[in-house]
Amino acid sequence: MSKVSIDELLVYFKNANYWWILLGAILGLLSHLSRAYRWLFMLEPMGYHVKLPNSIMAVFAAYLINYTIPRAGEVARVSVLTTYEGVPFDRGFGTVVAERIADLIVMFSIILVTLCLQFDFIFNFFLSKFNVSKVIIGMVGLAVFGIAFLIYIRTSHSTLAVKIRTFVLGLLEGILSIFKMKKKWPFIAHTLFIWAMYVLMFYITTFALDGLQPIAFGAILIAFISASFSIAATNGGIGSYPVAVYAAFSLFGIAEGPSIAFGWIMWSSQTLLIIVCGGLSLLFLPVYNRKFNLK
Repeated sequence: MSKVSIDELLVYFKNANYWWILLGAILGLLSHLSRAYRWLFMLEPMGYHVKLPNSIMAVFAAYLINYTIPRAGEVARVSVLTTYEGVPFDRGFGTVVAERIADLIVMFSIILVTLCLQFDFIFNFFLSKFNVSKVIIGMVGLAVFGIAFLIYIRTSHSTLAVKIRTFVLGLLEGILSIFKMKKKWPFIAHTLFIWAMYVLMFYITTFALDGLQPIAFGAILIAFISASFSIAATNGGIGSYPVAVYAAFSLFGIAEGPSIAFGWIMWSSQTLLIIVCGGLSLLFLPVYNRKFNLK
């Protein structure tokens, strides 16, 4: 539970440099636009030439709907193209799954880079918080279980094993499909750009508050990862985002006040962006497509 009062938060909001917050929001906007454009690369090989405005509005509408029901936005996003572009739902949803796999690969890469950059810090932190022998026993046990599970999946002919094997093969096929598409390099470039904007947006916004600078880039990465998981676990990170940021920043001795305030400012600026753009998208989708239907 945060000890920072609402009055204290309001002081941070009042004294924040909103030019840095605006720049961070613009970087976030660029990442969303890039995601919408990247989607076209996966739809074109299947013969669907989707209009970019529809893809943009579908992405923003999905983000907005995710604030109500987690992951429901992905269904809504595909449904938009099914309704206005004639893309079959199963094919459209398949492209979204493949996109998420690409995003997961980048996310795990960021985690790996963070572990490399902050290995000593993270290792010493775990040494101070956890019993090393128990951790090692747990990791060995997990590895043994994983190997046994893989052997079971590969050799068993049970219904469950076959379903899991089919699912895993489908995921691998989705990953490989990214490298088989004609525009795979633009797709990869946009994927890297999206995540670079996410991290840069996070970093740039720290300049808006006193008490956060200078800040180690490792602290930025750990806080970014922590905040990202809070978004995935809740409806857009409502309530949990600032706490996740503070939990990461506190490891580096950063005070609770500016950490919590930064978390709320980051969450609020991006949420406002989604509410405005997502709301406008839901309003203009039928208007924009009625214009084409009348032609």
